[in-house]
Amino acid sequence: MCDPCLWHKLARIHQPVARVIAMPKAALSSPIDAQRAYYERTAQSYDARHVGPADEHGTALSAFMALAELAGPVASVLDVGAGTGRAVKTLKDRWQDATIVGVEPVAALRKEAILSGLSSQEIVDGDALCLTYADGSFDYVIATGVLHHIPDPERAVREMVRVARKGVMISDSNNLGQGRALTRLAKYLVKSMGLWPVLIFIQTRGKGYKFSQGDGIYFSYCAFDAVKILQRKFPSIHYMNTQPCAGINLYRGATHVMIFAKQ
Repeated sequence: MCDPCLWHKLARIHQPVARVIAMPKAALSSPIDAQRAYYERTAQSYDARHVGPADEHGTALSAFMALAELAGPVASVLDVGAGTGRAVKTLKDRWQDATIVGVEPVAALRKEAILSGLSSQEIVDGDALCLTYADGSFDYVIATGVLHHIPDPERAVREMVRVARKGVMISDSNNLGQGRALTRLAKYLVKSMGLWPVLIFIQTRGKGYKFSQGDGIYFSYCAFDAVKILQRKFPSIHYMNTQPCAGINLYRGATHVMIFAKQ
């Protein structure tokens, strides 16, 4: 018989730092539309909310650029979920002769990117789940802080792998590394037993996602879940924590990670 107290405890695992609030009923049936609407409303404050010169994604970009250069000249990069173009601008400054393109589905964010100096060829409309590029169109494809907003992140990663020629970089959250030591251990055990979907169902009351004023719609995401997909095409993998890590085990101690897969 299932112990209701146990499930109550499991449901409290991995509580987000941001305050979770209720979404309007109309938004509950379409988390993608709700997240895009959130970005439309907050586009002008996007950089203040999400971008910092030394945040986890800035750290990941610096590491990615250094590692990519070890493999030779970089001719092209696609940034999936480019937002207001932070990564595109950073990569352009580093690789001035390369083709750098950002895909962003939210018109208000693309507008902010263009106002900041990018052209309409450098920041374009597009969907991470169905990239309109041929196989191997770009040397590298990257995504920074995007996959935890997508209901089907594995599909997005498969698209990134398809379009990339030399490698893929992901900078995102690791739900198993968040929380205190006992919480992280409990989450590791729950996932090891294959019960993670049950836990998320209980936590989110069946929705599968949460909402915060600071980040909008988000899903519980482990960047390490992308590794098997990445390895099918890019067997050499680099891992790095981009925020302080609890211990030496990134899988169970790093809240955010950079994963760079290359040939």
